[in-house]
Amino acid sequence: MSFRKQITLSNGAHIPQIGLGTWLSAPKEVENAVEIAVRNGYRHLDLAMIYENQDEVGAALKKVIPSVVKREDLFITSKLWNSAHQPDQVEKELNETLKQLGIEYLDLYLVHWPIAFPPGNGLNPPHLTKAGELAIDTQTTLVETWKAMIALPKSKVRAIGVSNFTVEQLKGIINATGVVPTANQVEAHPLLPQDDLVAYCKEKNIHITAYSPLGNNLIGKPKLTENSVVLEVAKKLNATPAQVLVAWGAYRGYSVIPKSVQEARIISNFKQVELSKEDYEKISSIGHNNYTRFNIPFTYKPKWDVNIFDEPIEKQAAFRASSKIQ
Repeated sequence: MSFRKQITLSNGAHIPQIGLGTWLSAPKEVENAVEIAVRNGYRHLDLAMIYENQDEVGAALKKVIPSVVKREDLFITSKLWNSAHQPDQVEKELNETLKQLGIEYLDLYLVHWPIAFPPGNGLNPPHLTKAGELAIDTQTTLVETWKAMIALPKSKVRAIGVSNFTVEQLKGIINATGVVPTANQVEAHPLLPQDDLVAYCKEKNIHITAYSPLGNNLIGKPKLTENSVVLEVAKKLNATPAQVLVAWGAYRGYSVIPKSVQEARIISNFKQVELSKEDYEKISSIGHNNYTRFNIPFTYKPKWDVNIFDEPIEKQAAFRASSKIQ
């Protein structure tokens, strides 16, 4: 069973360290996954408008609230999508999320990506002249979006934060508004430790939630769950490779949101193991000279023509994600 550890956020709320991720979960599977998760002890659910499955999550919530759990005992996160960054769109999309979920408030609402799309043409608006690309809103800045997040009613959102933000982007919105995000949800696993970002977030008391803690196979690299070092530590601890990778993130102080729609894995991922310093360092060594970021929108199809993380492959992008569009 999970250690049931909770981490105190800057607003005094407590986020359960292990949650259920719902990214890349196929339609018709999420409702069942969320119900299974809550019935088996999960109290932290990570959602987003772009996952296009929040209505299914809402159906699951109806099955477990209040029969299994009280609403106030769940920690529910969702995210503002790029096509609603414009200040007059932010609360509208929040309202739509709450409607889909059938709840009155979110515990945490994040700006999903540090880039805006034009509103009114779907979640992924196509570029008007370039095939295979999405349209970018070069007028709406991160600061304007962040100010609109700050203005959201506390009755609807208990805390606000960001996702996929770099140190530079965090500094931009903090310096402009004086309001520090409660959390930054980022891709985090042994191949992507992001020590500089982790140090800055610690200095500012910004909690890190790790998505894709098991890595992923979006780019065809060998799976982290099949890595020989991970398998060695898993065997030693009588644990699954996924449990070891979740434990690596927990050791670093993250909340961790492994995703699965399979009942056995949902239950297994919640059963925590604890890494010794030696085992933690052994797992960390996987990333030495093997730096890998899996989730880079510049490589998506259709492509986002924007440099978000300053990865080598992004250098050729037309735009750069910052507090001011460049």
